[in-house]
Amino acid sequence: MLDLTKLAGQMQGLSQHLSVEAVASRQRLELAQQNLQKAFDCQQDLVERQEKWRDRILFANATPLEPLNTCIDIPIPPKVHTVIATDGSQIAPSHHEIAYCYLLNIGRVVLHYGQNRYPILDSLPEVFYRPEDLYASRQWGIRTEEWMSFRRTSSEAIVLAELACSAHEKESANTKQSNSPPPPPTPLFPSLPHPPTLAMVDGSLIYWFLEQLPVDARNCILPPILEAWQQMRLAQVPLMGYVSASRNVEAVNFLRLMACPHPVPDCASYCPNQLEKVPCKVFDPLRDTALWTTQLKPGQRGTLWRSNARILDLYEDQTIYFCYVHVGTEIARIEVPAWVAKDTEMFDQALGLMLAQVQKGYGYPVAIAEAHNQAVVRGGDKTRFFALLEKQMIKAGLKNIGTSYKEARKRGSIA
Repeated sequence: MLDLTKLAGQMQGLSQHLSVEAVASRQRLELAQQNLQKAFDCQQDLVERQEKWRDRILFANATPLEPLNTCIDIPIPPKVHTVIATDGSQIAPSHHEIAYCYLLNIGRVVLHYGQNRYPILDSLPEVFYRPEDLYASRQWGIRTEEWMSFRRTSSEAIVLAELACSAHEKESANTKQSNSPPPPPTPLFPSLPHPPTLAMVDGSLIYWFLEQLPVDARNCILPPILEAWQQMRLAQVPLMGYVSASRNVEAVNFLRLMACPHPVPDCASYCPNQLEKVPCKVFDPLRDTALWTTQLKPGQRGTLWRSNARILDLYEDQTIYFCYVHVGTEIARIEVPAWVAKDTEMFDQALGLMLAQVQKGYGYPVAIAEAHNQAVVRGGDKTRFFALLEKQMIKAGLKNIGTSYKEARKRGSIA
């Protein structure tokens, strides 16, 4: 139990610290704005220096593909469209439960607008209990709990691709039917073409955790994700990652090239220890969203950037581009694969559908929020899951089934 009386004495020191930090944050923001204004005039030179010394720069940075002062109004989306989203949740394995296993639950949402069609709002659960699912990751020094979250990321992408391609698969299945009757005469009012569709996920499309994984472990997670993205690419369904309250600094770090006091941005030679205070860290820890709040109006997007994260070298031709969008309630980071960003019409339409989702969800995309609600495993769900498992174990003839004394005691505290 939390003792609020003892905690109250620490609140004054916390509030004073936040007041001091707010002043320092405003100063960093003003300095970043000044450097941004200077960068407008020498952007191409900065990009050339960045590309030339890319292998020697030790901090995460992105490359602007449009002028830094870009502010583009997002177009209004068509009334008839479809939005797809997935999200995942899990029941983690525990040696204190009746069986050592884990469950992944992938929430699925397909919302049709202006089409008089029922939505899809459900989830796909899957139980993992085989030794190869529970213990194979330990050969790479990865705990089962961590491996479970990596598998969930892969499953979310696979299910998203299945939903996005389902309409096209149905059409192809119809064409494969043999001895089918002749097609009906052309109707007076032909049906509309496939409506614009957007596939959304919560969070970044740059899976930073892959950098720390051994090659064999990474090959179990990344290829299925890239294959799922390729399926959406062939189906012409744009993929988008929506990052709320982003803490990313890739765009602000581009301005560090302006603040570098050395002849060339050779961090490996001049500033090998980036954890120390280095001369170009004049904005740290200012985030991209804080700077772009001063540049964008509601309904506008900023500069399109190409991320230079090293893990993207493994993404082949599906490297990640991003931009910041003022959605009205916040500055959201929007990430898309290269094949979406390079198709201007598809990219603009996807941004319009995204903004409509935010407006329908009162500040957050409604499809992603509903996918989370479908996926989340609550306390009652967990209890029913283990009750069902216990019933099956008893039916199979197993004996001495039950939770550990520690778990039973925690659930029945007398305090």
